[in-house]
Amino acid sequence: MSSILPILIGGLILFLFAMTELSSVMKSLFSEKARKSIERYTSNIFSAILLGTIFTILLGSSSAVIIIVIVLINSHALSFKQAIGIILGANIGTTFSSQIIALDIGEYAIIPMILGLFIQFLSKNEKKKGYGKATFYFGLLFFGLFLMQESVAPLQESPVFETWIANAEGNALSGALIGGLVTLIIQSSSGTVGMAIVLGKKGLLSAAGGIAIMLGAELGTCSDTLLATIKGNKQAIKAGVFHLLFNLSTIILGLILFIPLTSFIHLLSPSPDIGRIIATGHMLFNLLGVLSFLPFIGLAERGLNKLLPDSPQQ
Repeated sequence: MSSILPILIGGLILFLFAMTELSSVMKSLFSEKARKSIERYTSNIFSAILLGTIFTILLGSSSAVIIIVIVLINSHALSFKQAIGIILGANIGTTFSSQIIALDIGEYAIIPMILGLFIQFLSKNEKKKGYGKATFYFGLLFFGLFLMQESVAPLQESPVFETWIANAEGNALSGALIGGLVTLIIQSSSGTVGMAIVLGKKGLLSAAGGIAIMLGAELGTCSDTLLATIKGNKQAIKAGVFHLLFNLSTIILGLILFIPLTSFIHLLSPSPDIGRIIATGHMLFNLLGVLSFLPFIGLAERGLNKLLPDSPQQ
């Protein structure tokens, strides 16, 4: 175990660092366009969901998109009602990273890293250098995953790890609690789901255990959003609370229907590989969650407006 931890933690640190830097670079490249598009296309709930999905795929982080939304709300460029669709879309967009992680391309991560470095060194244009940085961090992200994947293979022999996984797989609630706790610690739901996918690929975690951990990660990711609402106006606070209530309600529903949900995910997964099944589960769960919540958007909006009425100056 002592020889595993340095590589596992090192890989996780690289993954989280690359994700943070990639998100930062992408925000600098697309933030002005994002702001104008958000202001223009949020009057319709469906276009707002599509917009939230697209920008989350581009920025690589649902938290980054939702935090941008909260900043726009605080600056009165966006209302709580407009933000609802973007928040729902962000939950869909974040699942695309799981699909890429599940493709097992970590061993080729060195290619975009080298390409990104060349672009940065050879280009004199700042925007092109930004694209070079994005390419490099994209490769670094998957190199971190590759390190994690290689480091966990010896865990098959560890009785301590077997006990921990047994807790995650013993029942869905335990797995969800573990997923939520890990996400709170590392501050990245993508990191938690990525680790579950890696463990699944190595045969160290069942699909059911990975799906349970994924459910918990969806709740843990709300911490960033809630922190961003501190000292925000009532509209921003309502957006943060909506994100929490949406994730919490879909997670509860997922836990109640865990067995049929898992069977449905197995049925629609394009591959028997456990990592791919967990990634498929992440996408299906968030997509179904948004679809099931659509009829209740008006009710949620009215309830939060009544619970947290705007101040006269807002």
